[in-house]
Amino acid sequence: MDCEHYGHLLFRECSIRPCARRKKSNIVQDMDIDYAALVPFAIITIFSPGPNNILAATMGIRQGYRKTVPFLLGIWTGFFLVFLLCMVLATTLLATITHFEQIISIVGACYILWLAYRTLNASYAVSEEQKAPLTYLDGVMLQLINPKVLIFGLTLSSTFLAQIPKTLLTHILVPAMFATMSIMSTSSWTLAGKVITRTMRHRWTVRIVNTILAMMLVVIAIDLSGVWNIF
Repeated sequence: MDCEHYGHLLFRECSIRPCARRKKSNIVQDMDIDYAALVPFAIITIFSPGPNNILAATMGIRQGYRKTVPFLLGIWTGFFLVFLLCMVLATTLLATITHFEQIISIVGACYILWLAYRTLNASYAVSEEQKAPLTYLDGVMLQLINPKVLIFGLTLSSTFLAQIPKTLLTHILVPAMFATMSIMSTSSWTLAGKVITRTMRHRWTVRIVNTILAMMLVVIAIDLSGVWNIF
């Protein structure tokens, strides 16, 4: 290989590497996510008492885990579909409506404050009365008609996840990740239904747990609204 050709290859290699580094840097910058707020918000919202978890615990007590699995898989499917719809809708709104991210941040903060109020007064009671097990389709339909899932998905997609790259891969992986968190939650409630209801039977235990969770949600709502930036 002559010196001229070698020099040409060396120049090309040096010119490509900075571009690759800049591209990687842009991707990392696009993935700037407030995990300190996102993680506790997602965990509290998904794992706290709600239609999915209470029904899963009820079925676990009545029917056992094995007969509850189709219902849990239906919840995963429905949650995935609704969250995917929310991501597509949020991407469109963020691109077409000026200051939509700021608007949804305030709306999302209000929603989280409402969740804090609901969490403060949450009940862990389940029924042990024997009834027919819920099916896969029941699990899917429960997500499609549950406004909590829709608002949760829009809030996450338009605020915490607003800066992630808008690719086909992220539109599949992100809903799948949160749907998996949902089935982890419902599975936990199904397996530990009796333990949870027995532990949370005492009023003071319920009050302490709910107060801690509600206070965490209030802090997350304040952070999301941007009130900290005023001071």
